Amino acid sequence: MFDVARVRGLYVSLSDGWTYLNAHESPQIPEKVSGAVARSFRMAPSVAQVEPSTGSHSRSQEQGRPLGKSFADSARWAIADLVGASADCVVLGPNLEMLYRSLADALPFRSHSVVLSQADSRILTNPFRRSDTQVSWAQPDLGTGDLPDWQFRSLITGGTRLVSFAAAHPYVGAVVPVEEISNIVHERSRAWVLVDATAVIGYRPIDMDAWGVDILAFDCAAMGGPNVSALVFRDTSMFPRLTSLREGVEGPEKLELGRMAAGMLGGVATLVDHMADLDEDAMGKRRRRLHVSMQELNSYLRSLNNYAIESLRGLPRVHLVGISGEAAEYGDVGRIDRVPRLTFVVHNVPAETVQQRLAANGLVTTVSPNDPLLNAMGVADAGGAVTIGLAPFNTTNDIDQLTRVVASLA
Repeated sequence: MFDVARVRGLYVSLSDGWTYLNAHESPQIPEKVSGAVARSFRMAPSVAQVEPSTGSHSRSQEQGRPLGKSFADSARWAIADLVGASADCVVLGPNLEMLYRSLADALPFRSHSVVLSQADSRILTNPFRRSDTQVSWAQPDLGTGDLPDWQFRSLITGGTRLVSFAAAHPYVGAVVPVEEISNIVHERSRAWVLVDATAVIGYRPIDMDAWGVDILAFDCAAMGGPNVSALVFRDTSMFPRLTSLREGVEGPEKLELGRMAAGMLGGVATLVDHMADLDEDAMGKRRRRLHVSMQELNSYLRSLNNYAIESLRGLPRVHLVGISGEAAEYGDVGRIDRVPRLTFVVHNVPAETVQQRLAANGLVTTVSPNDPLLNAMGVADAGGAVTIGLAPFNTTNDIDQLTRVVASLA
């Protein structure tokens, strides 16, 4: 049983009186994580005390090594546990935009074709749109926000070398059938499958092998962590095929440009530990605890998201993007898997007015940003929309408060 009251106590910022429904944009930072980042910045230049090596099985320690150099190693191990991978397959960077550009520069097959998703942000697609690359586009369902897997059978050819898409839409919440798409890609080509899991990583357990992806990307900040992003490769055998962007390095460091802040790296392991401990009854090693805790969190937030959907659908002038309307109903909206993100329009009321009314009543939400899928679904023509993103600490009381305020407008 997910103990939301206990989880709320892990976020000291909730004591300020606001109701935070903006986990999609500015997730709250667990107190343990903010403390770890501050401590890591302070300790990074210090040199660890070297213990004397004794016995035939002891490992000698490097003398004079600053503690900050070990933070990258701990971050790799934590990220590997989070997605079920190996630590020596983890590439670290300050944000996904830089990591995607590094990957695009290092790919050995620039002159071949790639398949991208029209639903994705330009940050994820622009690095692979080059003059010598043939780009094919996967189209989202404009009724539900889903990315149907069947279309990839006609998009993938023997010359396809990269297929890139996000595991879920960050504002509509529709989850992409990653495993099914990966199977199609690998059946029909030798292409690498690159998946951005940022919108999913903080809500449910992820098994990279089960998904069948070759490269998994995500941003730790989406879980309330430090500004550290990662590319996780399926196997170390992929690195020799990449062009090194730095001299004299091998493995993941081939793609790591510039220096990462040691203090930020020092907070990653604590973030993953926090996620693993959301269920205090979870036992075993960190990977096992992560699986149990994230399963419980997924079940809790799925129920809370359904409660929010039913509450807002009952308001006659509220349109839930990808859920309400004839197109969504015809597409059997109930079958669409979703993360707890909702975007809604109040007819004849500008999105800024809705967001300001919510803020005046203590609710923190966001006006939906410029987004390819939202634009294609007609959000801009409707006067904009408001997006909410649920977090582990949200409750039905938060949804009731949201519904009451929106009802006053609708």
